Amino acid sequence: MEESTMTTQSTLGVGIMGVSPVRGWAATAHIPALRALPTYEIRALSGHSAESAREAGEVFGVRAVFSDPKQLVGQPDIDVVAVTVKVPHHRELVSAALAAGKAVYCEWPLGRDLDDARAMAALAAKQGARTVVGLQARQAPAIEFVQALLRDGYVGEVLSTTMVGLSVPGDVVGQPNAYMLDKTNG
Repeated sequence: MEESTMTTQSTLGVGIMGVSPVRGWAATAHIPALRALPTYEIRALSGHSAESAREAGEVFGVRAVFSDPKQLVGQPDIDVVAVTVKVPHHRELVSAALAAGKAVYCEWPLGRDLDDARAMAALAAKQGARTVVGLQARQAPAIEFVQALLRDGYVGEVLSTTMVGLSVPGDVVGQPNAYMLDKTNG
């Protein structure tokens, strides 16, 4: 086969900020998805404490673990940083990853407010960095079905919509999710 028609795939090293050994998006969604993709390798994790990071490393089989996410972005074998921490910490950690020259995947919402989002977008543009904000619901089968109905003209012109959103089930919000009740957290 001619060299010009051959494709080569390189493996991208991923560092994930905000990994809990027992719950959260990183553990339940990001790690399984990244492991299913041959061009990504999870090379480092950070947690909110040294103990949490160590436990996550053991659970997920990752040797490089950090309690300080800024140490993670300094690793030369990390190409992409996934920011999966609570929203109030997005700007600080996304900015650190961008300043270190890393590509960034950040959970939605990007920031607590428009100023946060604009500051991160400006830094990404300045650095020429690849970035993405994760909003996985748009690929949900039900959403894709509605998109197809709209695209194909099945429902005609949309004049209004009603949205109903659900979040934390039950009458009591558990401590891990209590921060979501504070509007300043995004």
